[in-house]
Amino acid sequence: MYVISPERVKNKSVMGEMESIRAFLNQKNIAVAGVSRKKSKFGNAIFKELSNKGYKLYPINPHMQEFEGKKCYHDVQSLPDEVTGIVINTKDEISRKLIADAGEKGIKHIWLQQGSLSKESLRESWILNDAIISGHCILMFADPHGIHGFHRWLKKSFGKFPN
Repeated sequence: MYVISPERVKNKSVMGEMESIRAFLNQKNIAVAGVSRKKSKFGNAIFKELSNKGYKLYPINPHMQEFEGKKCYHDVQSLPDEVTGIVINTKDEISRKLIADAGEKGIKHIWLQQGSLSKESLRESWILNDAIISGHCILMFADPHGIHGFHRWLKKSFGKFPN
């Protein structure tokens, strides 16, 4: 579970892991990269669940015009300026570009779903962004119910839940 780079820790005070998570969840306009035409893809589940929680979402997929009745953006640069957070649920090489583009766009709140970035790429990405949340499923923190609520309870029970 990574939230901030060791280099940045030396240079300034930083938020704790749970504070970073709360800061991300306090964003109202969030892009979701990794939505797909394939209904079983986890990016779709993230989009639907966060939409049900009241977030204003902006799907990103360069091969789609629309997702769940919303305009689908082809890249980070085409997102409206009101977007302040991004959930990334893509393969490593795509995730790296999304992180760099988010940095250029001024999007500071980045949540990487598990498997979206290798450790090497994550280290490189810390140079571009102050806080990147990684190693946690966003659905365990966004008012979880069902299986995600159960997973949250398990993490808390075994001391694996962030402080």
